[in-house]
Amino acid sequence: MHSSFTGLRSRRAPRAAGFTLLEMLAVIVLIGIAVAAVSISVTQGLASARVNAASSELAGALRATRTQAIVRAQVQNFDVDIHANTYRDAKQHVVHLPRGLRLSITSAGEDQPDAHTGRIRFFPDGSSTGGRITLQSGRRQWHVNVSWLTGAVSVVTQ
Repeated sequence: MHSSFTGLRSRRAPRAAGFTLLEMLAVIVLIGIAVAAVSISVTQGLASARVNAASSELAGALRATRTQAIVRAQVQNFDVDIHANTYRDAKQHVVHLPRGLRLSITSAGEDQPDAHTGRIRFFPDGSSTGGRITLQSGRRQWHVNVSWLTGAVSVVTQ
């Protein structure tokens, strides 16, 4: 005996396996959101690494200038131009900071050759006039501090 129940089942159209258009669009949107989040994170990480490298190079240039003062037994100047975003290293080479960085300096007033140039002087005994050079990218700041008493250079991140 043939059941009518099985006959109904065979008359239905078979359902195709796969995804609907709505499901595909939802997945594409989720992938887009994930890619955007990752790219923002990577971009911020690269910018932070660039500023860390610039602050380390700046600190190294200050230390080299201090060393030159001691070795040569002569006062050595370290000049920072805040308009051009540059500084002069121990060999008097002009070093340009990467784009997107702002530079400022706090130093002794008598050591400022002009309105946009700050100077830190290093003496033969290793001491200095002291000061702080600040690199800023967005809201983050890196301070390169120079101790007036010892001439020691340190980098502080905020």
